[in-house]
Amino acid sequence: MDSYLLSTSSVGRPLVHGHRGCRGLCPENTLPAFLHAVALGVDVLELDVVISADAQVVVSHEPWPSALYCTAPDGRAIALAEERQHNFYHLPYAAIREFDCGRRQHPSFPEQQTMPAVKPLLAEVIRAADELAQQLGRPLPAYAVELKSTVGDEHTWQPEPGRFVDLVLATLSSARVLARATLLSFDVRILRTARAAYPDLPLCLLVEQPFETGRLFETLGFVPAVFGPDFQLLSATIVREIKTVFPTLQLVPWTVNEPADLQAALSWPLTGITTDYPNRLLAILRAGQSK
Repeated sequence: MDSYLLSTSSVGRPLVHGHRGCRGLCPENTLPAFLHAVALGVDVLELDVVISADAQVVVSHEPWPSALYCTAPDGRAIALAEERQHNFYHLPYAAIREFDCGRRQHPSFPEQQTMPAVKPLLAEVIRAADELAQQLGRPLPAYAVELKSTVGDEHTWQPEPGRFVDLVLATLSSARVLARATLLSFDVRILRTARAAYPDLPLCLLVEQPFETGRLFETLGFVPAVFGPDFQLLSATIVREIKTVFPTLQLVPWTVNEPADLQAALSWPLTGITTDYPNRLLAILRAGQSK
């Protein structure tokens, strides 16, 4: 299986990855955010997944409803001290859908439009996004699926890595999007497990701590197709160094939001750019094409 990111690099520019759909514009990791991102024209939908008590693959950054923007089934804003009492790994999906995570605006994103929104299933997102792309006559989006996994959280907040990977890959396979999917994780155990199950599936190691380029994948044990560092860790010099040591490595930094940072990132040899504001990145790209 060829990397979908490599096959789409023929567009002649970094691919636009809508972070959690388009978190700066719509409630994160919700159907409205993903559908708006497709309508804007993103190439890749980036999203996070966790697992429910009934083994459903749920799109959510945390295995609980965030106190920053979620509302309890009775309409109350969830308090910070309360949020982890609602453990999605111990709740059936029908119960998870009772939490609203769109009516309250995320405090960090003043441009975000509020609207009723629940935590969707991964299969639901793929079906709706693909259908909209077809209706609009757009290429079908790719999916960058981050498995939210932490060592020590097994059986409390998540299943074992093997079970986690199996559930996600089964969903992607059933939806027939494996050829358009990349699995992302900070947890090397997830990536090792996925590689053993699907050797040709593109994998992305995410990092948020400073790194030594020559030892970048020492702990992982292999060079993945994609490297996803925090944008703040990069510079033109570091990007050149990475590309010198790993010339075929696809670089997709996160999360690049400010216009000046987007312009800087576009001057580097990147495969993609992950942003909460795909509208900003697309506008810059279109302005460049019109010159």
